[in-house]
Amino acid sequence: MYRLAMLSVHTCPKAALGGKETGGMNVYVRDLSRELGRRGFTVDVFTRSQDPDAPRIVDLGPNARVIHLRAGPEAPYDKNLVHNHIDEFTDNLLEFARREDVAYHVVHSHYWLSGLVARRLRREWNTPVMHMFHTLGKLKNRVAKSEADLEAPVRVESEREIINSVDRLVAANPLEKAQMIWLYGADPTKIEVIPCGVDLELFYPRARSEAEAYLDMPVHHKMVLFVGRVEPLKGIDVLIEAMALVLEKHTDLRDDICLCVIGGEPDADAANMDREMARLQDMRETLGIADVVTFLGKREQVALPFHYSAAEVCVVPSHYESFGMVALEAMACGTPVVASRVGGLTFTVQDGSTGFLVPNDDPKALAEKLSLLLTDGAMRQEMGQRAATHAKRYGWPIVAGQVVAAYRDLVTRALPQVCCRDSRDAATTMGCCE
Repeated sequence: MYRLAMLSVHTCPKAALGGKETGGMNVYVRDLSRELGRRGFTVDVFTRSQDPDAPRIVDLGPNARVIHLRAGPEAPYDKNLVHNHIDEFTDNLLEFARREDVAYHVVHSHYWLSGLVARRLRREWNTPVMHMFHTLGKLKNRVAKSEADLEAPVRVESEREIINSVDRLVAANPLEKAQMIWLYGADPTKIEVIPCGVDLELFYPRARSEAEAYLDMPVHHKMVLFVGRVEPLKGIDVLIEAMALVLEKHTDLRDDICLCVIGGEPDADAANMDREMARLQDMRETLGIADVVTFLGKREQVALPFHYSAAEVCVVPSHYESFGMVALEAMACGTPVVASRVGGLTFTVQDGSTGFLVPNDDPKALAEKLSLLLTDGAMRQEMGQRAATHAKRYGWPIVAGQVVAAYRDLVTRALPQVCCRDSRDAATTMGCCE
């Protein structure tokens, strides 16, 4: 059986979404691994243990499992400090492979911390590496609001080293490919453009009445929805300001509308509350819309389709997104999206068709498009239908097929000898020994 080592060092693919370090990458790693497992590949996802009492090995689906390795404190931990424990993580991964007597045909790493592990595994095992960054440090620094939001120089330098040393890079869209070439000097022949996928068996349009009943929403209530991590990069403050402008113009909406923010820990005490969460809660009070803006905290993914289906519109006001997984999930549920005209969102959202793209950091422009969708039911319904149709081209069976093709090309062109070391049958699965 063909075996893949999937690396997600700093965050577990089974973690609840909306936490400090959980988001689209978690979904990507989990759903891709499950789809590959369904296709008969054996997938081991390696991640850092954050709970000493949790099982070391957890099933992820058929032929797929998550393996928690010790690396620093077994507790939630600042991902930037995880860099100090990369060698420990890699040593424990190598020991696990020796103990289990397993060999991997491809290493697929995610985010820069995993890329550092992958570089050493490539040397130790002579195994080809495919890497996806999900976000780039240099681009995050370009939109940082303060010194505290800047990425550490070690990240940027590490990304450059990873780009120069791995066998294949995955970009979620042509823009990200261009950014890797422009900002890091990446070899364009090493970059494969493969979009993110969406689980169409989970994310599909629910009847409005079903979604409202699931959420115990008042009938005919209007929900504006945000889903994601609570951090300055996500632009939630712009959305809150835009909502204040909408209500200033449409006073009749106030009693029947809410902005629901999924993510973060809104109920933490003052001493432990995240700085951005505290700032946003203060902001809604200052703007006089505390009764309209609701922070729901983290939610399991199985609940998200009901939130998307019940919402009038999903908003992705980020200052930077490499793809925009939330936008794709919302569209798959038949919900139009208003998003910033940045990064991968310019490819994910079709402006004027599946939603609207607005200038980054512009609450007035955002408020204008929100007002349109909140007051024009026919437009909202038409856009939602087109959104659901558009999202179908991103189903995981389609996207995983592109990933498998990249694996096949990788082991054939980069290091063809590795695919034949276990058995001819396993190699033939990828077409590399035919």
